[in-house]
Amino acid sequence: MDLVNTFGLSEDQLMVRRNVLELLGRALPWPRIRELDEKGEFPHEAYDALARAGYLGLFYPEGLGGMGGTHKDFTSLIETLGYYYTGIAQAVMTTVVYAGMHVVKFGSPEVQKEFVPKIISGEIKLALAMSEPGTGSDVANIGTTAVRDGDDYVIDGQKIWITCAHVADYIVLVCKTDARADRHKGVSILLVPAKAPGVTIRPLKMLGRRTTHANEVFFDGVRTPARLLLGAENGAWRNLMTCLALERLCLASISAGHCFKITEYASDYARNRVQFGHPITDYQAVSHKLVDMAIMAETARQSVYRVADLMDGGQDAVREVSMAKIVCTENNFRCADLGLQVMGGAGYSTEYDMAMFFRDSRVGPIGGGANEIQRNVIARQMGF
Repeated sequence: MDLVNTFGLSEDQLMVRRNVLELLGRALPWPRIRELDEKGEFPHEAYDALARAGYLGLFYPEGLGGMGGTHKDFTSLIETLGYYYTGIAQAVMTTVVYAGMHVVKFGSPEVQKEFVPKIISGEIKLALAMSEPGTGSDVANIGTTAVRDGDDYVIDGQKIWITCAHVADYIVLVCKTDARADRHKGVSILLVPAKAPGVTIRPLKMLGRRTTHANEVFFDGVRTPARLLLGAENGAWRNLMTCLALERLCLASISAGHCFKITEYASDYARNRVQFGHPITDYQAVSHKLVDMAIMAETARQSVYRVADLMDGGQDAVREVSMAKIVCTENNFRCADLGLQVMGGAGYSTEYDMAMFFRDSRVGPIGGGANEIQRNVIARQMGF
């Protein structure tokens, strides 16, 4: 990974990048990634190694046992994970950001004290359950309900496309606690034990990101303690939106790192591929594709660090983070498409890693708020 042209990263940030790459080289060697991808198994060894090294707490407040890192610190970490392997990056992001930030920001002091240290240590994993059949982008129209019954909530409903629910110990559930309320009202967020009676998790076979695949989750009379309510009852909509910026920054950062990995992989192949007596990099038809890939990787990286700087400066950066999510995820897929073309038949073969890179890149423009939705967000910011 390019550790030179890193846009003013501090020595500590560069050290984290080097250390993380070394750690993953030991805990998740590339043949193991191929094996896990083929079997659809979660990268537990690498996840646990990152937890032992303290990286899961990088962005969490020091008062809760974290390192109190900045958005730029965290962006650098996630970009590095995305460069090494998108699956381990998504594994970390799902627990620490997608689900965990709701505990950190909106859990009661007692819930924070109970759960945050276990998240940081890797003792528990989380999943965020938001999407439902028919309401993927229309979150306000969810139908899963939670009814107060004494000291518990009783939950009924169905969720789909829930990343890592199959390995989660707890599910951060977005639900309706007032089914009669208007669209953006009556929404609450609950922490639900993933193995509670009435919870059924059905793994889904996905095109890519197979080690951190999605799942269908069913709730049939599931009880969870009312003390595990995250934020105010019926008042979670604003809280949900608060966490989206960091989620989208992470998605963009993973894609930026993956752009560099794909570009390096295709370039190494092309340098060693000889046709008509020359390495194929001698031909502009190939070298220009690799140049375009390098441009897209660099553009993606610039966009995520720009957003991180804005957020560290106290700005919400709603428009900028949506732009970064679009630029990075679409550049990621274009890089994979060009890389596959450069490698020709080898790129299309599962004997090489480019086929996996191509599959893994495709989810970026879809997940975490489809890029069509991101363009709607930007349009509203522009007053349209």
